[in-house]
Amino acid sequence: MIVQAAAAALTALVAVLGLVTAVGVHGRRRGVAATGDLQAASRGVAPLWNASAISSEYISAAAFLGTAGLVLAYGADMLWLPIGATAGHVLLVAFVTAPLRRSGAYTVSDFAEWRLGSPRVRRLVSLCVCFIGWFYLLPQFEGAGVTLRVLTGAPVWAGWAVVVGVSLALVLSGGMRSITAVQAVQFWVKLVAVAVPAVALLALWHLDGGADPTGDRVPRFGRPTAVTVQTAVTVRVPAPIAVAAHGTVDGVRHTGERIALPAGRHTVAAGARLLFPKGAVVPHVDRLPVRTGSTWAVPNAHGEEHGLYATYSALLGVLLGTVGLPHILMRFYSNPCGRAARRTAAMVPALLTLFYVFPALYGTLGRVYTPELLMTGDTDATILTLPQRLAPGAGGALLTGLIASGAFAAFVSTSCGVVVAIAGTVSRALPCGGAAAFRAGVVVALAVPFAVVGRVGPQGATGLVTLALTVSACSLCPLLLLGIWWRRLTPAGAAAGLVTGGGLAVGAGVACLYGAPWHGWPGALLAQPALVVVPLATAVMAGVSLLTPRSVPRRAARAMARLHLPEEIVPR
Repeated sequence: MIVQAAAAALTALVAVLGLVTAVGVHGRRRGVAATGDLQAASRGVAPLWNASAISSEYISAAAFLGTAGLVLAYGADMLWLPIGATAGHVLLVAFVTAPLRRSGAYTVSDFAEWRLGSPRVRRLVSLCVCFIGWFYLLPQFEGAGVTLRVLTGAPVWAGWAVVVGVSLALVLSGGMRSITAVQAVQFWVKLVAVAVPAVALLALWHLDGGADPTGDRVPRFGRPTAVTVQTAVTVRVPAPIAVAAHGTVDGVRHTGERIALPAGRHTVAAGARLLFPKGAVVPHVDRLPVRTGSTWAVPNAHGEEHGLYATYSALLGVLLGTVGLPHILMRFYSNPCGRAARRTAAMVPALLTLFYVFPALYGTLGRVYTPELLMTGDTDATILTLPQRLAPGAGGALLTGLIASGAFAAFVSTSCGVVVAIAGTVSRALPCGGAAAFRAGVVVALAVPFAVVGRVGPQGATGLVTLALTVSACSLCPLLLLGIWWRRLTPAGAAAGLVTGGGLAVGAGVACLYGAPWHGWPGALLAQPALVVVPLATAVMAGVSLLTPRSVPRRAARAMARLHLPEEIVPR
């Protein structure tokens, strides 16, 4: 069974790489000597094609793997992720897309300098773009590492290497023209890869008796289950259980004898293997809550400390962070005009809604068939392990291969888009400019996250993406909304708001990644700072602008006219 799954995963990887290569070659058949092809696909991408590419770019490791894992662990509380992501694109189409496209600015940094006439603000925006992109690339690397490890047993760095190698090859050779073609096709690959197995697994669940995951008890093993712990963990046991243990548990080495684990916390060393009998309660890794089916199925029914604040803050971060994502915003510059950009943005929520129906189904089925992931903390593997659990043998291997193809497409698609965004920003800040500077930016974009991903502690893909979205919400979103809709924004105000919002959000993210765990209000504020930092950054940006009225750019009125009037009325 394991061999079949590994073969299916490797076949899927080869198939995705082959598809990516073929589509990329076709997409760059006109050549990419011009910088306009590398950075903006010569501004000739049709709305539906561009909407598919944007949706593919947004369906990252967090959407493909992380959403199912979060639903498995936290239940209905985690439905804020697809809701916030889709609603964010509604705000994008209402307030940003058409004006930003009319500005003629390719990157957010270009827009900031064009709107405010300040190289200093441009440099601050470029720094925010790089941090957002680097944070966004981390979950793509981790997701690829988890996928290869779970399905083939390969070391996690092999997944990182695949993402880096494919992204380098695609972006360096074809730029935006090639990437748009690849991503547009990959959206439909991801949709098929997540939808077809979901329908098949729902049918198998029904044939298996349709076990209800929302009962009034904590998760239990539905069959005798052996769990091997890859990394040392501290787990909480909700009720006393007896297990057969191979390895070190609570500091004592065992060689297969049966041991009793009383309710409470226990340490399990890396490499330990525990055999649980049917009906035994599932130990939970210390960072995950132990919930009954009823509290799992109802939002905010668990009474966790500061849970309501964390939910609303994360929702705000995802909602507003989507508005400021650099790799999404640059997509609209590849449309021919502002009207086409708005049509593109209007299609994206529909495409995302179609996709997000399915990950929640995997998380729900995971609570019934893969509860051991709550013990190892490897919840991102939910969608990868379910097919073999419900359909051992060739059928499950086939479904696993299909899911793996969508997962690899998600990692590659999002990584390429983020790399193009960072490279475009970096290249336009370099004196030499042109294609050579763009390609240097590609190397910078991939080198930083690749260097630090091995030092990041255990983080879920969704948590890492939420971190990137929070930085975007606290820095670029206020700049865009005020810059597009408020004539009195000044360079000093924009700079003060970017330093305040971006600095606090990046600081909180680094503290969560590398610092010791925090608890209480400090832990809640560090983990989800958007609800506090977004209003603060916006207030600072507006307040400092009001205090420096003489520095309003002289061309502000003309800039506002260009942003909000049709292209044919305002001269370029």
